[in-house]
This record gives sequence, structure tokens and C-alpha cells, in this order.
Amino acid sequence: MTVTREVAGGIGRLVLNNPPVNILTRAVLARLREEFAALAGDPSLRVLVLSAQGKHFSAGADVAEHLPPQHAELIPEFLDTVAALDRFPLPVIAAVRGRCLGGGFELVQAADLIVAGESAMFGQPEILLGVIPPAACALLARRVPSGAAAELIYTGDPIGAAEAERLGLVRRVVADVEVEQQAFLLAERIARHSAAALRLAKRALRQGDPGGETAAMRRAGDLYLHEVMQTQDALEGLLAFVEKRAPAWGHR
Repeated sequence: MTVTREVAGGIGRLVLNNPPVNILTRAVLARLREEFAALAGDPSLRVLVLSAQGKHFSAGADVAEHLPPQHAELIPEFLDTVAALDRFPLPVIAAVRGRCLGGGFELVQAADLIVAGESAMFGQPEILLGVIPPAACALLARRVPSGAAAELIYTGDPIGAAEAERLGLVRRVVADVEVEQQAFLLAERIARHSAAALRLAKRALRQGDPGGETAAMRRAGDLYLHEVMQTQDALEGLLAFVEKRAPAWGHR
């Protein structure tokens, strides 16, 4: 099972379980979409906690699946998964420990609240491979100041938990061993309340630009498919990663 689910006391729990670093393959993404749809229709649910087994939340999507021709299916499927979490009708808490990079970071940007362990590292390294993070281009500036979002996307450099908390990306930082416990304590505080009120509260919080982020993700996804992947550097960067060598940029 690459994703496990349980619901108790109004709290849903989804756990990534694709060791060693919880890579988001197309199969894992499909399973996540199935689980999001099932939980969204659960009348007993009031809050969802998304976490991961092991030392790391997720090192991101499968780089090999970014190569042609798989990328034409991967990118829309990935964006559908992030959009499904972004549209989830009830509060979502992400519990993050260790690496949370690339597609893994984009996924938690769709959560409402993030509880991070002291070891957590957040980053968008796509630029290092000559490509872009389409979901982050739409979502990250909603979570952090626009300059911080630009720095993360343009440099590809990760930030630690303390910096993520300072930027407002992370709600609180706790010891690694307490990440799930603290996320569930927060979930219990939310689960005391009416599911109807929570649904409406989330709609109210997100209604400033209804559908705006989803539309922006689609535009970024189209740019990825039809422009980024037409550059020589995109193919060079992805192949270099798969072949474990330094890329030789042609800057075109």
C-alpha cells in the first residue's frame, strides 16, 4: 500500500508509504486522488491529516517519469492531484518531517496548515534540472511573501523548518518525534466543531479568488508541456539527473 487511510473521531489520516523517500510516482498520485475523493464524500469527516512514513515526507515526483513521452501524462495527473487537495472541502493539516522537496513540497502547499519537524527541509529544485514547478508557480506566493516564493523557485535552494516558520509557511515547528502527535492535537481542536461550519469557513477563506489557483496551475502546466519541455536544457537537465552527472546547459 503506497497510501494508507484511516478515519476516527472525525479525523482522517492519509499516510504516504513509498520508501525510502516517498517518491510521488504516477501510481502514488492516482492513489492519492482516489483517497481525496473518498474522504471528501465522508460525512463523518471534519479534518484531514496528511503525513508520511519514514524519515522524509517526500523527495518529490519520479524524475524518470518527467522525461518524454511520460511527461505528457505525468504533469496533468500531478496537477490534478494537487488541485484535488487544494479543493478539499475541509481543513487539511500536513505533518512534515525530513525532506519535502519538488512535488512533495508542491503537494503540502495545497494544505491549510503545516506542522513541521526540526529536520524538515522545503525546496523547489526543479530549476536545477532545467524545468519549473508548475503547482508552486501558482500556490507558493499564497503561502509566503512573493519575493520569498521567487527566491525558492529561481534558486532551487531549500530552506529549513525555522526559516519556513519565519516566512509563515509552517504553522509550528516541533521535535521530529512529535510531528504526528502535534498535528493530531491540532486536528482534535478542529474536529470539535461542526463539519458544516468548517466547510463554510474554508470556502470563505478561499473565496478571495475562487478557482484562481487551479486556473493558474493549468496555465503553468500548459507552459511546462508546450514550452519548457521543448527546450534543449529541459531534456539535458532531466537526463543528467537520471544519469547522475552534471548538466551541460546550452541555455536554449
